[in-house]
Amino acid sequence: MSISIWKSFLVKNQEDFMVAGRSVSTSKLVGTLLCTWMGSGSLLAGAGLAANIGFSELWMAAGAWVAIVIVFFLAARVRRIAEFTVPDILELRYNKWARILGTIVIVIAYTTIVGYQFRAGGFVLDLVAGVPEWQGVLLTAGFIVTFTAFAGMLSIVSVDIINGAVITAAVIIAVPLVYINIGGAEHLTTTLDPSYFTIFGENNFWWAMGIFLPTFFLLLGESNMYQKFFSARNEKSAKTAVMWWVVGTIIVETALASLAIFAFSHFNALPSASEFFLSSGESERIILHTARYGSEVGLPLIVGLLLIMASVAIITSTGNSFLLTPSTNLTRDIYQRFINPHADGKMIVIIQRMAVVLLGILAWLLLTQFETILAMALTAYTMVGAGLTPALLAAFLWKRVTVAGGVSSIATGMGVTLFITVANSILVSTTGEQLLNEQYIILPAASASILVLIVVSLLTPPDPKEKWGRFYTTEKSLDEAMQKVKK
Repeated sequence: MSISIWKSFLVKNQEDFMVAGRSVSTSKLVGTLLCTWMGSGSLLAGAGLAANIGFSELWMAAGAWVAIVIVFFLAARVRRIAEFTVPDILELRYNKWARILGTIVIVIAYTTIVGYQFRAGGFVLDLVAGVPEWQGVLLTAGFIVTFTAFAGMLSIVSVDIINGAVITAAVIIAVPLVYINIGGAEHLTTTLDPSYFTIFGENNFWWAMGIFLPTFFLLLGESNMYQKFFSARNEKSAKTAVMWWVVGTIIVETALASLAIFAFSHFNALPSASEFFLSSGESERIILHTARYGSEVGLPLIVGLLLIMASVAIITSTGNSFLLTPSTNLTRDIYQRFINPHADGKMIVIIQRMAVVLLGILAWLLLTQFETILAMALTAYTMVGAGLTPALLAAFLWKRVTVAGGVSSIATGMGVTLFITVANSILVSTTGEQLLNEQYIILPAASASILVLIVVSLLTPPDPKEKWGRFYTTEKSLDEAMQKVKK
């Protein structure tokens, strides 16, 4: 918080608040990208799933790994465009309706993600300090909202390099210590079902795609990532950061899954009367439980503390980033674009700070609509993955996509996701059943979005080069154009 207050004095305009003055170094960019992606979805939802089904949970993480490799080839082009937000890109390639629909998608999805960071903070404060969970949620929300409102991206990138180091060190140190102290391979093979070590566990390929595709599509359309590319010092910094980001993400997420599986095999096997016992229904808390009761699995006090610090770093850094992005969208893509186009830099910063507070309240309210963090995560991922990603990627990869195709795709992906989510909520409250499990919503939603994108684009006249030319400009052609202008 001290860093955030200090950085707030350096905020002079919207470029400072939204994209840190476009001056972020490679090392800071790596740290903030890692911290943004490693949220409660990994710490709680992913770890809880791994504890219950084994290493096949990594299909969920692998969606992001594959997507980051694809992003490597897009990072420089995204930075070259030098806008502020993803809806900026959508309007540049399509029209104002794409900007508006894209903003709605991001606000709904990202405030949902922020909401489960609040819940995770409540878990931590309950566990380590005995603070009632609802109070812990409010305290976490207050911290995240205040931190973000002070200096925006300037404070986030400054703190995330520290957070990234703490997260990486904690999980890498904890995994081998727990593995050795619970009895190693002999313990695991006697206490865990063999399916824990197979590629699909007790499930099948379609289940794997159901958890792979939400993270895959989410990351490809991840507005935080694009906003941070816009913050990079230059194109080379953006591309280099992505290379190190994929390495860090693979290491940390694999380590988290391993830690969850190893520790849960011990705590879940204890007598249910034991104060250290953890049931399958509480498996989302396994990393926090391991940190709190680390002595049971051979963790020294200092490592347990480091693991708690890492957990808090994961929760707050993700909450900060995912709160900044929708507030940027509301400010830049609604207020500045349609309400007050001539607002000066100071007014924009004031409006965005107000948006941070309002979205923080909305995120807290959304907490009441989901039973588990996993359900919240998959729904939010699907909203972005189906509603935003196909049209966004088409802007960079398919010259034949048309304005009508892009706008229709965004509306379809968002509509299908909302319809199934609302239907699930109504059916669960009345019959106890779901229309479709959260793990599978991505399949119809993304399929419909992509199909509409292709069909509508092919049925409508091609867009002129003025619409798509900027997305295919290379550094070489840009230099040649500049030389022509000089001549």
